[in-house]
Amino acid sequence: MLKGTKVGLRARHEDDIPILRAELYDDVVNSARAEAGPWRPIRPGSNDPRLVVDEQDQRRVPFSVVELDGGTLVGTAVLANIDNHNRSAHIGLGLLPLSRGKGYGTDVVAVLCHYGFIARGLRRLQIETLADNAAMLRSAEANGFVREGVLRSSSWVMGEFLDQVVLGLLAEEWKG
Repeated sequence: MLKGTKVGLRARHEDDIPILRAELYDDVVNSARAEAGPWRPIRPGSNDPRLVVDEQDQRRVPFSVVELDGGTLVGTAVLANIDNHNRSAHIGLGLLPLSRGKGYGTDVVAVLCHYGFIARGLRRLQIETLADNAAMLRSAEANGFVREGVLRSSSWVMGEFLDQVVLGLLAEEWKG
């Protein structure tokens, strides 16, 4: 397990899947805001990559996020679009509703940075988030990410176009 100060990132367990499906992906608004496409339901037993780990996919490393005190599942995290040639990847995370506002997001980003820069030897990490996602922007910037641009009206979410912010962090800028 990769450990931060509040959370740990561990392998996905089979009993995590129903909780993540019910609390993250069955929430239409949350899922539509987090995904790069329209919401669609995930049937029980599905091999959907948001839930089930594909051990063969070397470009995506999903984690379950747990509290260090007690091991309670609090969300999901991913290092995705891993590009070994350019030594870059993208960070994503989703916290269960009752786990939001406790500083877990900032800790998850810190642990993913450590994993990306130290364990994987990457040079650049990137985050894309909706411009109104204040929690993710705070978590990214608290870990040294720099706003690199705004993709205006680039995300169709629940009936409206929203801006997306692109943030980046280079290994030499990271203060792990």
